Amino acid sequence: MAVAAHCAAAGCCRRICRDKAGCTAETEGARIVFQYVRSVIFITQMYIAMPLFGLAFAPWAYFSRKGAYAACKSYSRYVFWTAGWMVGMRCEVRGTPPDGEALVAAKHQSFLDIMMIFTALPSAKFIMKREILRTPVIGLYARRLGCVAVDRGKRGKAIEKMVADVHAGRAEPGQLIIYSQGTRVAPGRRMPYKVGSFVLYEQLSQPCVPVATNVGVLWPKRGMLRKPGVAVVEFLPVIEPGMARDDFMELLETSVEERSDALMAEAGFKGLPNA
Repeated sequence: MAVAAHCAAAGCCRRICRDKAGCTAETEGARIVFQYVRSVIFITQMYIAMPLFGLAFAPWAYFSRKGAYAACKSYSRYVFWTAGWMVGMRCEVRGTPPDGEALVAAKHQSFLDIMMIFTALPSAKFIMKREILRTPVIGLYARRLGCVAVDRGKRGKAIEKMVADVHAGRAEPGQLIIYSQGTRVAPGRRMPYKVGSFVLYEQLSQPCVPVATNVGVLWPKRGMLRKPGVAVVEFLPVIEPGMARDDFMELLETSVEERSDALMAEAGFKGLPNA
């Protein structure tokens, strides 16, 4: 009789465990669907707001670089704010952004790190494809910010002209942002660092500030799902001018990759090597 009672209790426990597991799976599935819906709404309103901000600030931006910065930073802060209450994502900048002339060599994982780095710097500008500068509204802002236009296959000539403009005092002052791997890189993937970072570092004779990030964990390169958590960009210790190429490239890659791995682990990413 005792054995029968024990078996009945064990069977009941197994059923309870199965029921709990099923409920947990259903709850998790519902949570993901709800987060996905919130993400779609967030992304939709974000892209609707972009031209509205652009057009609203255009008269000021047309005549003033200050107006262009005000527009871009206002829009970025609007995105950070809506990300916080719509999808539960908080944006955080760590470290010390440079306030003078500098080369900012950043890890690039998604559109979000562009906005976060740009907003953290007083006078940011980018290297971008020339086609972008030809678009009606974005082109206006890019030119006002002092962004450097690059033709396909002619990056070297663009860099030479930019360096000459800097030395001649024709270039807009500020912090030049370059993505050292040349493209967005998903969390967990490894891609080589391009030597263009060193070419700029050497020829501009400016300090280089590496930037690490984990934003791709919460705001991925592809897909619509935006995850709750803390998205971080972190400005790392300055690399002063004068380093040799191999030493510079090794220090840049090591510092950015190691710190980015730590930030991604902090955000809960499990796909890192040796994780």
